[in-house]
Amino acid sequence: MDSLFEKYRNRLLVTDTTFIRSSMDAILWESRLYGIKGARGVGKTTIMLQYLKRNYLNDETALYVSLDNLWFAKNSLISLADNFVKRGGKHLFIDEVHKYPGWAQEIKNLYDDYPGLHIVFTGSSLLDILNARADLSRRAVVHEMQGLSFREFIGMTTGKNFSIYTLEDILNNHIEISGDILRKIKPLQYFEKYLEYGYYPFFSEVPALYHQRIEEIVNMILDIELPSMRGVENSHIPKIRKLLRIIAESVPFIPNISKLSERAGISRVTLLSYLIYLQEARLINSVYRDSEGITRLQKPDKIYMENTNIMYALSLRTLAKGTLRETFLVNQLKYKHKVEYAEQGDLLIDGKYTIEIGGKNKKNKQISSLPDAWIAADNIEFGTHNKLPLWLFGFLY
Repeated sequence: MDSLFEKYRNRLLVTDTTFIRSSMDAILWESRLYGIKGARGVGKTTIMLQYLKRNYLNDETALYVSLDNLWFAKNSLISLADNFVKRGGKHLFIDEVHKYPGWAQEIKNLYDDYPGLHIVFTGSSLLDILNARADLSRRAVVHEMQGLSFREFIGMTTGKNFSIYTLEDILNNHIEISGDILRKIKPLQYFEKYLEYGYYPFFSEVPALYHQRIEEIVNMILDIELPSMRGVENSHIPKIRKLLRIIAESVPFIPNISKLSERAGISRVTLLSYLIYLQEARLINSVYRDSEGITRLQKPDKIYMENTNIMYALSLRTLAKGTLRETFLVNQLKYKHKVEYAEQGDLLIDGKYTIEIGGKNKKNKQISSLPDAWIAADNIEFGTHNKLPLWLFGFLY
């Protein structure tokens, strides 16, 4: 166990706290059992170590462990916790729980058997976390981390801090807010860079390998997680990979399920199930006319990649501007808002706001008769009336 403390201390020494995401303040760290879930690469380990460095730097009542450590090949999580508590431990931070078989049951047992132990855990396998809900129900509070917002990407790139704005602030005060931001930076200077490589915090590590790392994440989900956790047939994996590439290259993708199932050699019902699995794994975002009471047999009205960086990693063609714009907007909005397909315009937000997406010359014609309708326009710094900059939606979190 001493070796785990040593590794933990060494990790804290090299943990950079220059840039700390706003998620730090949104996480309920003091909850007795708290989970942080999110796709691989969004920064869960980093934010956990930053929190520990800020709050428990020289405090031996706290310990960080990663369950992919070889120590756990011969030792159990329960034995570690028992030893830790007997040595005065109070705060156990557990990383990469999905790497440890039966982790949900053991964490449930720790919660029940050690009432004085505070546990925070992270998991990168979203499908595994979903499977574990039954074991941890009524015990764990779970927070989902998203990749970097455009605001955070600018902050990480420039070292400058910017405020978070609510959707209502952005819609009603966009001219004033744009002016405040433009006094500090030129957002359009960074926007296309963000769309291509700014969503995952590891973009700054080895830029040349960035898209390759995203593709490796996608392959791990397809090749390992879907077969083991959702029972997807291995023979269908190449077909799902092809489907993802079609979605990435479409403008945007309005699915014809019958034609797709025929082309892929997968039944209609099976294909609809696979689309749900891809959404659960945060590889795609499906948008429906009415998001309430969605069934497994319901066809999505539009399908987007989860973020624009995945589009760049998977596509073999030049990406269409319209697809990038819509994918960006859905991604930034879905984190805190309900996004639905709109009969007029492109998106309906929270059942109230209609948004039409386009370039700087986009006109009001399609939504002129609607109340609470807005144009999100690319390649403009300032908006007018109900037309506002697309990039500004990147300041929602």
